Amino acid sequence: MNKKILIFIILSLNILLAQQKEKIQNEDRLQWFKDAKFGIFIHYGIYAVNGIDESWSFYHNKISYEDYMKQLEGFTAKNYDPNKWANFFKEVGAKYAVMTSKHHDGVALWDTKLSDLSVVKKSPAKRDLLKPYADALRKVGLKVGVYFSHLDWSHPDYATVYNGNDTLPKNPNYYDVPMPGKQSKERWENFIKFRNGQLEEVFKLVNPDLWWFDGDWTRTKEQWKMKELRDLLLSWNPNVILNSRMQGYGDYATPEQGIPIYGPNGPWELCLTINNSWGYQHKDTNHKSVSYLIRIFADCISLGGNLLLDIGPMEDGSISPEQTERLKGLGRWINKHAEAIYGTERGIPFEYFLGPTTLSKDKKTLYCFVINQPKHEIIVKGIKNKIKNIRLIGTNENLNYKIVGKLYWSEVPGVLQVFIPQEKADENITVFAIDLDSPLELYSDKK
Repeated sequence: MNKKILIFIILSLNILLAQQKEKIQNEDRLQWFKDAKFGIFIHYGIYAVNGIDESWSFYHNKISYEDYMKQLEGFTAKNYDPNKWANFFKEVGAKYAVMTSKHHDGVALWDTKLSDLSVVKKSPAKRDLLKPYADALRKVGLKVGVYFSHLDWSHPDYATVYNGNDTLPKNPNYYDVPMPGKQSKERWENFIKFRNGQLEEVFKLVNPDLWWFDGDWTRTKEQWKMKELRDLLLSWNPNVILNSRMQGYGDYATPEQGIPIYGPNGPWELCLTINNSWGYQHKDTNHKSVSYLIRIFADCISLGGNLLLDIGPMEDGSISPEQTERLKGLGRWINKHAEAIYGTERGIPFEYFLGPTTLSKDKKTLYCFVINQPKHEIIVKGIKNKIKNIRLIGTNENLNYKIVGKLYWSEVPGVLQVFIPQEKADENITVFAIDLDSPLELYSDKK
């Protein structure tokens, strides 16, 4: 064999082996996230003082920048009790939480040494809020997530270059871009050093299990130095997970507010507000019902994703009764049906069962989520396996069932009918388990 060809083959094999090794390492790194299913998103900041949009309110000229920042004077965090938060999150079934360390307004919740703009230096709270949060979560066994905005509308070196793909926009917002003729790549490089410096401060303070980035849309991945940032974060902690707002250098997708129809490929997470607002807004009383939140959660896990449900604590650090009530309602249902939730995988297509489903990792148990009250038999189609048992999740009682329409001469499976007594049904969504003798096989007549 030609020596050059042999060298090429060896190099190609080494590349393939390295790629396979990296894939396995990534899967191991993400496993806790894929198993977790439910997390709490926390938008906590000075915007809760007036109950206005976090950062966006001054960006869109609903309030002046100066008046927005005056909220620092009213931010006390006097009832901030991260241990109470952590215990509550665990009680309602969450496995991780993500808190805003710094939103687009640039106000840090820790004692940053790279800026004067923090609740430690500028507000009556006068203390770091980030490390107590991380310590409290870890004390009860929850994973620690930190939200961090790439952009910073308060930093003097941020609005110093245009997006590398654009010229000056038709209606420029000068919180985002410089005045015409005022670009400075040198100042932009200073901003990137500032961003990375603050990230290093947060890493040394709490060493997050997960970074939840935001604000990447204003610049290109080259301007943000996203590849270098990913390498940097993984050099600090090889096990850390990064969300998708890294322009191709994250680990999982983050659809926002709207549940996907089919669900992204790979790991993903829906971030969703309890009402219409991320941060606390006292005028926003449009809270989602417990039943709706449970339905959204069931859809997420059926499609192989997580739900990151947002709360907006009040400025003093307390969680409103309306949000508390909904978390408790969701938590009741999650804890009752834990077997069908944690550590499961994406379920089966709707043409087999008209509702959400999940599968155990060995694929020998199919969990079916009954959306409406079960007044009639529940139908599941296409199961080729032998059924060992059907159980009601929450009580583990055996359910009656029968298979109809199975012809001995046909490979087409019969239709499974499951009977759930109405008095045994859950007030929201009833879940039953189909235990199989082997990993699930579904019949398909698609040509």
